[in-house]
Amino acid sequence: MEGTLVNAAAVVLGGGAGLAVGRRVPERVRDIVMQGVGLATVLIGVQMALQVRNVVGLIVSLAVGGAIGEFLRIEELLERLGTLAQQRLGPDERSGSFVQGFVTSSLLFCVGPMTLLGAIQDGLGQPPVLLYTKAVLDGISAVALAGALGAGVVLSAVTVLVYQGGVTLLAGVVQRGMTPEVLREVTAVGGVLIFGLGLGILQVRRIRVGNLLPALLVMGVIVALEPWWSALGPVWRR
Repeated sequence: MEGTLVNAAAVVLGGGAGLAVGRRVPERVRDIVMQGVGLATVLIGVQMALQVRNVVGLIVSLAVGGAIGEFLRIEELLERLGTLAQQRLGPDERSGSFVQGFVTSSLLFCVGPMTLLGAIQDGLGQPPVLLYTKAVLDGISAVALAGALGAGVVLSAVTVLVYQGGVTLLAGVVQRGMTPEVLREVTAVGGVLIFGLGLGILQVRRIRVGNLLPALLVMGVIVALEPWWSALGPVWRR
């Protein structure tokens, strides 16, 4: 859990710095910083998504995972948590952005290959180098996000602790089915989700990325079970 604790601390420190600096920075500067973060997020998403080999599986995982997420109302739950926290912690100058900041940063900090691979690395007792690297990246992103979206970004450290810490604790079980093929395809799905998140940051279109999170699990199951239905033909391969 050491890597996850460092990661969460980096989000809190970066978010706190963003709140302090954000109040002294003109809105136009905050806007351009957010646009930069959005563009970088889109690029990262594209790079990850291009790893895909199982295109049909990608489409199926997004469709099935999205349906599951809509049924479970995952994004609505995240928004309710953000609203509840806002009410408990008191109003923020940018209260309209509190929930958006919490949801956006929670997804950004928890969806990606570094989260999965780093948490497994940490859970197996190896030096959590990946999570240390991720902590630096998340801390920098938290400064920009908190300066533009407010205190909800700081609260996302709790999401990092729960989600990333949970994967770390379950790493001993997860590693058995985490073949290179599974990691590659799940990473590609994560890239698509991060791309969608980038579109939201750039205000191109709001996509309910939270409701697409189950697609990561669905894709993992599809690839893990692929040998069982390989007799169906090459339809699962690009």
